[in-house]
Amino acid sequence: MGLKVLTVDDSKTMRDMVSFTLKGAGHNVLEAADGCEALRVLGGDRVDLVITDVNMPNMDGLTLCKEIRSNPTHRLTPILVLTTESDGNKKNEGRSVGATGWIVKPFNPEKLLQVVNKVCP
Repeated sequence: MGLKVLTVDDSKTMRDMVSFTLKGAGHNVLEAADGCEALRVLGGDRVDLVITDVNMPNMDGLTLCKEIRSNPTHRLTPILVLTTESDGNKKNEGRSVGATGWIVKPFNPEKLLQVVNKVCP
């Protein structure tokens, strides 16, 4: 049985690409366009993994990581950051707020699935 994954990105095209890749591997995918919407989705649902962009309107991905980590229900949920940001400082900031892993866009579907399988064995 597949994982339940929440993918968060303000780009519908990117959400579609991530969803297509994950669904093709048998996973169930929920989608949100920004951090605020992601928290609403998480409020009523448990997920096995969150994949989020960094740069989004309303609430960015790093703030979302902090918010997820502050909720006891989701404190241990793996969070992958999927972003165009490759700066080491941003990666360190991501780790400090609780990101489990970092994938730089454009992503390779096989690599994404490898990382998903690694963080959710």
